[in-house]
Amino acid sequence: MQTTWKGTISFGLVSIPVHLYSATQEHDVPLHQVHAKDGGRVRMKRYCEQEGTEVPYAEIAKGYESPDGRTVTLTDEDLAELPLPSKKVIDVLAFVDAAEIDPLMFSKAYYVGVADKAAAKPYALLRDALTESGRIAVTKIALRTRESPAVLRVHDGTLVLQTCIWPDEVRPAAGIAPDEQVTVRPQELKMARSLMDTLSEDFDLSQLHDDYQQALQQVIEARIQGVEVPHEEEPGEAPDNVIDLMAALRSSLKEAKGAHRGRRAGPGAEPEAGPTAVEEPPPVAAPAPRKRAPAGKAAGGKASAKKATAPRTATGRATADRAATRTAAGTAKPAAAAKKTTSRKSAAPRKVS
Repeated sequence: MQTTWKGTISFGLVSIPVHLYSATQEHDVPLHQVHAKDGGRVRMKRYCEQEGTEVPYAEIAKGYESPDGRTVTLTDEDLAELPLPSKKVIDVLAFVDAAEIDPLMFSKAYYVGVADKAAAKPYALLRDALTESGRIAVTKIALRTRESPAVLRVHDGTLVLQTCIWPDEVRPAAGIAPDEQVTVRPQELKMARSLMDTLSEDFDLSQLHDDYQQALQQVIEARIQGVEVPHEEEPGEAPDNVIDLMAALRSSLKEAKGAHRGRRAGPGAEPEAGPTAVEEPPPVAAPAPRKRAPAGKAAGGKASAKKATAPRTATGRATADRAATRTAAGTAKPAAAAKKTTSRKSAAPRKVS
């Protein structure tokens, strides 16, 4: 890995000779400029306006134009001899919690390696102190033609220097968010959290891939082979009406759960739609009215019911006997009343015609 910077980390009175290595690399399909009419390569040339000729790279310097129109030329020697301590020293200024640094300030990352074997012990000391405390070190460093704030943190057992932009280079966010007061209902917030939890299940950041580069490569291959270039299906028109937020959340949650089940079942399995996190219970149907059975069947049914539910204990049998006695008594009273009525009717004098 090519060295980007050489210098020393100053940690109090401890000095650690280190080298910096670029920790990231961007992958893309190499494209260059061509003439659209005939495909001829278009190359950029360094052209001097004063002489009207092309200038070799070795004669190129940096310049600054003053407000009154004068140009000041700065050579590489001028820039290399700037009175700047951070050119060769990464001075640790403070140790802070990672949450105190706004992620908007983070820029490029560099792995920090030791310059010699003698630096291994202080390197490990700083690394382990950062790991144990859970903090990051705030520093400054001059790389190429720019001085930047930076932080030292630990990644996979290795010190990483992450350059930052200056705090006043972060633009304010005023006026970006909606100005009107928006009320979010607890049900909507609960549904949104359920959707967040479902989308986060079994998420693996390392499985992400660059769809743009893949699509671009397909277009290039199609051009080379002289076949039709693949095109993306045109999306449908977006609805211009106000959507039902809860309905959208329910549909999103149901779709996400189905996709999650499909991932867990395997690549060939069909995703199943799962229930939403907040569902209304189904309506309970009212019990159907009981139909009265015919007299004969009812009697048989009662006898069967009594036989089926006959008590097994002595207490149960006593209770059943008392119930049978009350039932018999109730039945006898109507019979007696009916007999008296019949006797009175028969004793009434007959009407002589």
